[in-house]
Amino acid sequence: MPARHTPAPRTPALHDGAPQRARAPRRLVRLLALLPLLGVLALAGCAQRADEGDGGGDTGTAFPVTVEPAGAPAVTLDAQPERIVSLVPSVTETLYEVGAGDQVVAVDEMSTHPSEAPRTELSGIDPNPQQIASHDPDLVVVGSDAEGKLTSALQKAGAATLVLPAPQTLDDAYAQFALVGKATGHTDAGRELADETEQAITDLAESAPDKDLSYYHEVDPTYYTITSATFLGEVYDLFGLRNIADQDDPNAMGGYPQLSAEKIVEANPDLVFLADTKCCGQNADTVAERPGWNTMTAVEQDRVFALDDDIASRWSPRLVEFVRVVSDAVAEA
Repeated sequence: MPARHTPAPRTPALHDGAPQRARAPRRLVRLLALLPLLGVLALAGCAQRADEGDGGGDTGTAFPVTVEPAGAPAVTLDAQPERIVSLVPSVTETLYEVGAGDQVVAVDEMSTHPSEAPRTELSGIDPNPQQIASHDPDLVVVGSDAEGKLTSALQKAGAATLVLPAPQTLDDAYAQFALVGKATGHTDAGRELADETEQAITDLAESAPDKDLSYYHEVDPTYYTITSATFLGEVYDLFGLRNIADQDDPNAMGGYPQLSAEKIVEANPDLVFLADTKCCGQNADTVAERPGWNTMTAVEQDRVFALDDDIASRWSPRLVEFVRVVSDAVAEA
């Protein structure tokens, strides 16, 4: 039986998009729409790990269930969703990790992992209700729906809409894993995924040596970066790393400032992390060829680390892979 949507009275969903920048490259705008930001918005509510109900997800969650995402309306699902459309790449990955992959009938154009996900031309940034409805979903997952127009349109088509904004903290991400499991009928798997991911990240951070190191995280070759007041910044904080982009206010520019090459060279970071390897072909060699960069400690001591662009821009369970790169970098320094 298709899942039906019974909206609980909540405050309107808050939009979690990145701040507008007139000269920001198109790829960066799309990337920032998926990245979690701190300080841009004060999100209402707090996602709770599902620990009520009788069912253990894979053995049969007891429906109906109500899920309450942080910063978005609560949603009640009367039955386990059988046809899910995901327009959030991070959530697409989570759906498969909790065992709901067989329920997914369509994902957006940016959902590149796992390879078996039914990728389409659907947009998660500018969702089209008619195109979404053509897949006959009973549950649609989106990253934002500020005015509720998409939710209203899809409700008329018989689909529930679950808004899952980008988490602001690691704890929020873990809670979202559990929530996805509960909403899809895989409660136990969702809880286990949350706990295992948290434990893996905690172990990596605690096993790393304590060193006084600074770092620069590159979002794209025009020197957009992150500060410590971001989701990824929290990861680096686990290792006690100092962000050269923080300057006087880590919250400036929503935590995603654009630096100059001169400022980066002057700051002389101990570690450089590149999150523009796939999109823009950046690596240790291209960095060393930039004017003046060959004098930087990170370049001289071979401490330029390549990241997977997708993993470094999502809050999926693959976040552990990103944390492992950081952990290894600290150990090698």
